[in-house]
Amino acid sequence: MIDVTYQIDAVRRTVGTREFKAGEARVVTLSQTYDATVEDVWDACTSAERIPRWFLPVSGDLRLGGTYQLEGNAGGTIERCEPPESFAATWEYGGEVSWIEVRVTPEGDRTRFELEHIAHVGDERWEQFGPGAVGVGWDLGLMGLAGHLGSPGGSVDPKESMAWLASDEGLRFITLSSESWYEANVAAGESESSARASADRTTAAYTGAESA
Repeated sequence: MIDVTYQIDAVRRTVGTREFKAGEARVVTLSQTYDATVEDVWDACTSAERIPRWFLPVSGDLRLGGTYQLEGNAGGTIERCEPPESFAATWEYGGEVSWIEVRVTPEGDRTRFELEHIAHVGDERWEQFGPGAVGVGWDLGLMGLAGHLGSPGGSVDPKESMAWLASDEGLRFITLSSESWYEANVAAGESESSARASADRTTAAYTGAESA
């Protein structure tokens, strides 16, 4: 069983801006610390055999300069790879290009997984949904990774995952994730009214509810 409150609270979320590839960009950052070694976490998020166990089926050439495609989702090019510490790749979806950077670092006998999703100012999805545009999906990903690392050999069943997302607990997770990104957005300086409107649209998009 998934402890929704525990998982939401286990993730640190921030929203910021920085200069990136000759333009101003917004940065969504998530991190979670897992009871696993650096090598195990690195392998879980870079191995074509293991990524589908907690995230999505993936195809392509998972090496520096290679391309990847997540089934039904984004694809891109691996621009940097420094095992077992970090990698960076483009994130190409719906005709828009953003970037992801992943870092894996030891914390005592545990390991912190940190992901940044970077989008240039003007990104249409951000303008409509704010950080929840990518943040909620990555929250689901970090939850999947937690389950996989906590159950060696365990894997995500797509049908079970879809059923869970439609359940009361799944809808609660999405709502709490969206609210957490609302709070991170306000903490980063966004007005409460704008952040609220973005979060409400995000929640509605994921749950199928009517947005005000």
